[in-house]
Amino acid sequence: MPIHVIVGAQWGDEGKGRVVDYFAAQSDITARYAGGDNAGHTVRVGDETYKLHLVPSGILYPNGICVLGGGMVINPLTLMRELKQLADRGIDIAPERIWIAENAHLITPAHVALDGAREAQRGSAAIGTTKRGIGPAYTDKAARSGLRAGMMANADLYRERLTEHLITHNKTLEALYGAAPLDVDEAAAPLLEAAAFLAPYLTNVPLALNEALRDGKSVLAEGAQGTLLDLDHGSYPYVTSSSATVGGVMTGLGVGPKVIERVTGVVKAYSTRVGGGPFPTELTGALGDQLRGTGANPWDEFGTTTGRPRRTGWLDVVVLRYAARINGLTDLIVTKLDILSGFDSLQIADRYTLDGTEIRELPSDHARLADVTPIYGHLPGWHQDIMQVTDFEALPDAAQDYIRRIETLTDLPIRQVTVGPARAQAINR
Repeated sequence: MPIHVIVGAQWGDEGKGRVVDYFAAQSDITARYAGGDNAGHTVRVGDETYKLHLVPSGILYPNGICVLGGGMVINPLTLMRELKQLADRGIDIAPERIWIAENAHLITPAHVALDGAREAQRGSAAIGTTKRGIGPAYTDKAARSGLRAGMMANADLYRERLTEHLITHNKTLEALYGAAPLDVDEAAAPLLEAAAFLAPYLTNVPLALNEALRDGKSVLAEGAQGTLLDLDHGSYPYVTSSSATVGGVMTGLGVGPKVIERVTGVVKAYSTRVGGGPFPTELTGALGDQLRGTGANPWDEFGTTTGRPRRTGWLDVVVLRYAARINGLTDLIVTKLDILSGFDSLQIADRYTLDGTEIRELPSDHARLADVTPIYGHLPGWHQDIMQVTDFEALPDAAQDYIRRIETLTDLPIRQVTVGPARAQAINR
């Protein structure tokens, strides 16, 4: 069976978690291929809200297998805590249901300390990292000095390598950043406990996944963050440290491109961004606040992982066209259309001007995004509450026209529109 990939088509936070939750019901395996606990997926099931950071949201279905792929960096303490919290809420976390790739890399307290120290040193040029140790863990991976998850199966080896790792990074913290060193024994103890807990979940994921595909199993591949945060293709340097685009599926899971059949881009009906970096359609003031909400419910625009208020703006189709090309998108899903209810008029940016020239694509130097001026198309808004609508034709005419306009501008079909956080609040087309 082929793989269906879900990717973020903007700056992350597009609502991929609830989309993955929807498709996971139709899949045998849900596999996360990149990132770490800097990602946050919020899924609403009935009256229950689940906030997941590492475990794929397919875990909320009783029979599916969930994979944490080799392209990830995993904080063992976060993962152990997340699994225990799921178990406390009645979710089955048996090892046969959860595969942790042996070649995934581990995040330690030293990585977290380094992340915070580096961001503090950047001062006004701070990237906006979540300070979860993601960047330093990927740095160790690239430097071939990282700790791999498979080490947790050998307690003595893991203890030895972990001690060396903490001592080495303590020297960097002190010498380069003037930061206090970690107590090695104190930092290592909970990690060794987590290793004993997580060892039964370790799996040769590339082998197991390819065997499952050969046996006809359906696989849903889940990304983290979004296209404009991809290390190679995002608005560098204001990016994450992993491959958030479709290329990360192959390297992060150990599969070939032939098994990928569908690549769905998830996009909000507007735009948001967390942290620093250029954001051409950003709104400040009352309109931006209206899109953001107050933080009174999980549907408002505050980070699942950090709680930081998200920057908000009008939909940017220049970004969507770029995401479509980079990922080879086959279709789109638009989330949070309900948030646009109550606006008298709406705007969609489909071009920019840069140095007096009109452009339809992102500048090759993404730093120039700070210099572009969006050119907007205007559409009428609507004031009806659409959160209970279940049929596309029952949406207000203006809402239907808004969705059709996105299809026209991107030349991609929109297969689903969500109008609320619950599973049932999705309109299939």
